[in-house]
Amino acid sequence: MRSDNTPSLLRLVDVLAIISLSAAFLLVMFYAPIELTMGRVQKVFYFHVAASWTGMLGFLVATVAAIAYLKTRDLKWDTASLAGIEIGMVFIALGIFSGSIWARPVWNTWWTWDPRLTTTLIMELIYAAYLLLRSGLDDPKNRARLSAVYATVGFVSVPLTFISIRVFRTIHPVLVGSSDPSVGTFAMSPRMQAAFFGSLAAFTILFIALYWHRYCLGMAQNEVQQKRMEIEAGGEG
Repeated sequence: MRSDNTPSLLRLVDVLAIISLSAAFLLVMFYAPIELTMGRVQKVFYFHVAASWTGMLGFLVATVAAIAYLKTRDLKWDTASLAGIEIGMVFIALGIFSGSIWARPVWNTWWTWDPRLTTTLIMELIYAAYLLLRSGLDDPKNRARLSAVYATVGFVSVPLTFISIRVFRTIHPVLVGSSDPSVGTFAMSPRMQAAFFGSLAAFTILFIALYWHRYCLGMAQNEVQQKRMEIEAGGEG
């Protein structure tokens, strides 16, 4: 029988993720009011923003881990950085997909080359190139070093995407921190705010759970690869 080495704290985070996601779903579907102009499709907004936030959080964690690798040369940080980028890419893709669903009835198009949408797509492609870079390198240390440099430089695309709706003329609404009347805003009622921040919290907990699992899997893969290299080296000897 296979033993389960999942840490007890990680099991708790898994449970919290399930509970918080369920609570966020109920808040969005049954507690948050229907927006007068956009109607029911506006409810996609809560998951769209939460997914985009989680994706950027993954890239931030990946960058911190990449810098840690460049300082320590410990391969565990390379594993941590890769985990953040993989999860970040999944959630940014979910953000783009859900944004298209929201945009179709509101903007009458699935996609427009708006500054926010364009910079988000570029950001996703930058990190897709990161995965291509890794796949073309065989030496673990060389792969980790070049990947860490790329991840650190590539992170420039994240704040650029975040501020794009504040710097460029855009039809994408600004949720927080805009006092410019020429910039589109989206005012939320207290019940909308509860659903919004509840979704952000739920997706953040989900990120922690997924990231921890992916990191543990990556470390296990490193151990298997190391043992395989030792066996091959012993056979050649």
